[in-house]
Formats: sequence, C-alpha cells, structure tokens
Amino acid sequence: MKRYAEMVAEAHDTLIIGAGQSGLAVSWHLTRLGCPHQVLERARVAERWRSERWDSLAFQFPNWSLQLPGFAYDGPDPEGFSGRDAVADFIAAYAAASAAPVRCGVSVTRLSHDGDRFVLETSDGPMTAAQVVIATGPYQRPAIPAALAGQMGAAKQLHAMAYRNPAELPDGAVLVVGSGASGAQIAEDLMRAGRRVYLAVGSHRRAPRRYRGRDFMFWEFALGAFDQPLAQRTPGTVPPLLTGVDGGRDMDLSVLAAQGVTLLGRLAGAGDGRLVFADDRDASLARAEAEYDAFLAACDAHAQAAGLDLPPAAPRPPAAPLPTPLLELDLAAAGVGSVIWATGYRYDFGWVDLPIFADMTTRAEPLHQGGVTPAPGAYLIGLAWLSRRKSSVMMGMGEDAAFVAEHLAARRTTQRENDV
Repeated sequence: MKRYAEMVAEAHDTLIIGAGQSGLAVSWHLTRLGCPHQVLERARVAERWRSERWDSLAFQFPNWSLQLPGFAYDGPDPEGFSGRDAVADFIAAYAAASAAPVRCGVSVTRLSHDGDRFVLETSDGPMTAAQVVIATGPYQRPAIPAALAGQMGAAKQLHAMAYRNPAELPDGAVLVVGSGASGAQIAEDLMRAGRRVYLAVGSHRRAPRRYRGRDFMFWEFALGAFDQPLAQRTPGTVPPLLTGVDGGRDMDLSVLAAQGVTLLGRLAGAGDGRLVFADDRDASLARAEAEYDAFLAACDAHAQAAGLDLPPAAPRPPAAPLPTPLLELDLAAAGVGSVIWATGYRYDFGWVDLPIFADMTTRAEPLHQGGVTPAPGAYLIGLAWLSRRKSSVMMGMGEDAAFVAEHLAARRTTQRENDV
C-alpha cells in the first residue's frame, strides 16, 4: 500500500505547462498581476530550440525582434541574426531575469478535470490546479505522410526536427521533401557540405530579406500583415522563405538550383523506392515570384504614402533558366541515402483530456477564443494564429500572453470573492 504522502496530489493555484517563450511570457504577466503559479517543463527552458533544431539554424528575424514582455535584446548587433543556441540562451536569460518559477524535468502525461480542480499526471506525481495554461507550442508532432514514407526503400528517413548536420546522415544524395523555410534551409545546408540534393517543391512564399534598406519584418509590420486578425486569415497562406544565415539574405529556390540543388515538383506518389513528382514545379515557382513582385509593389506604395526616405530598390538579376523537371526518381539508382521530411507539424493533444476539442476522438484542433478555451480555467498560448498572425512571432506574442494572464487573474479574483 502506498504511503499517504504519495497518494496526496500537490495542490497549486495555477500551472503553466511548458517553459518556452510563450509560457514564460504568461508567467511574467502573472507575476506582475500577483497571481501565484508554477511553470512545468519536461526538460530544460527552451528545450525545442536546443534539441529539435539543426546546428546551422539562424533565427529568421533580426535580433531587434528578440523581444518578450519586459525583456529585449540589448547586444551589439541589432540588425544581425542569432544562431539557434543564442536564441535558446536569450529565452533562458529571460526566465532568469524575470525569476520565473520554473520546475524543470517534469513531464505532464495527462491533463483532466475533477470537480473544480484540474488534475495533472506528471513524472513527479499527481498535481492539481485551479487553472492551467497549455504552453506546449505549435511544433508538437512531425507531420509525415505515412503512405509515402512506407515506400522509400532502404533510404534513411527523418523529420526536419531530427536533422542536425550533414555528417550525421548516411553517405549519398539526399531528398528533401517540403520547400518551406525549413526545407529550403536544410537543402542549402546539405548542398554547402557537398551533398547532391533533390528538393521537392510545393507551395511556398518567396520574400525579400531586405528591401530598400529595411528588413522583411519591418515591412510586414508597416503593411499591417502581422496584425491581421484570425477572422481575416486567408486559407492556404504559407509562411515566407527566410534565412538569417550569413547575416541574412534572400532565400530563392532558383538560386539554389543554380548552385546545384535539383528542384522537383510536389511528391505525388511512391512505390518501393521509385518516386513520382507532379509536373507543377515551374507553376509553383512562378506563383511565388508573382507574390514576391506584389509584395514589393505594396512596400513601394506604403513608402510613398508614408513619405519614407528610403534608398531606391536594387536591380534584380534575371533568374537562370531551369532544366526540364524530373517527374520520376529511383532513389537507389540516384544514390539517395536519406530522405528528410520538411513537411511541418501537427498538434499532439492526446494527453489533454478536457472538452476543448470539436472532435474528442482525434483532438486535432483545440477550440478557443484568443487562448480562452471552452473549459473554464483552461487556456492556450503560443499557437499559430492564436488571435492574429503575429501570435507565433516572438515579439508579437506578448499581447496574447497579456490577454490570457489578465483573463486568468480576473477569473481567479471572481472565484475568490465567491468563496468568501
């Protein structure tokens, strides 16, 4: 029989699950609102930055955008781009400077509700809380197409979150599936290491790293794009291709092709190591180029309307013609030893046993209004488009964190008044 102490759950006022930037931002606001709380972290602060990103990764936005509530980058290179470890260190420094009550090494395996308390099953034993904030972020479970992955022959397969550097891969060529920022950057990393690289291209958004002397992020805020509310989100919108490598520069797939990367169309089918690609590569590139031109035109219009004194646009070199795209690829014959799936992520809320999903069987998408869920006292933070486009941008999530913290504090006050 268990001892009595082992049967009694730890009781807390508020628990935040996850010590990444979003959970720490809520903690900062709760501290200033006088709300007692604790932050539970499965490993280390900013763990995903430390162990689920590749070695050469640089932050996609300039250092001046490293901002969290009450804390901002104050180093010597605001226009530069921090590497993976420096970003993790920035978040850890934030936790220390704000004296966040973080408890590391605690995994939460189930979150449920019993009466007026939330019940957490954790690696440190059972806990209860009057309120909980789920801050586990958007990058939870790799989204790998199982049917295609089962047809890759003998090639080693891994998701982008498990990729570290070219030396850890088997010898031979590499197929990267997915042309978002991760896929393009990993393809470039491999190409620079001398690997033969095939990149399967899908929908993507080409964007200028800098235009007329200002960073892409400046223009997105100036044009109001980052403040676009969830209700105005356009279906099918994809994030921009950006890189902070080498001090930040344009990420152009046509340039990668000129440097030796073989661009393919969308991966459409596979069977026993023989792959079929859609004949849509050139159409995808042309669509991205048209969107690029439209963005530059919007920047020019804003600069003129706002009377900004900016240098003129630099001339754009013509794109080199591409060879006819391959529509089939035999992995073994092409010497492909590895396949990297840069195909994004899905939510993994299987451990959340609360009525906050439209479908409790799949728990694929949580229901909420700005992070306030249908389960009173349960909140979400750090998800893409939580309230607006900038919700997943480090310097933009502070408003969401403040909203969640203030809602939580108001609910706590009401409950305490009702208990009197």
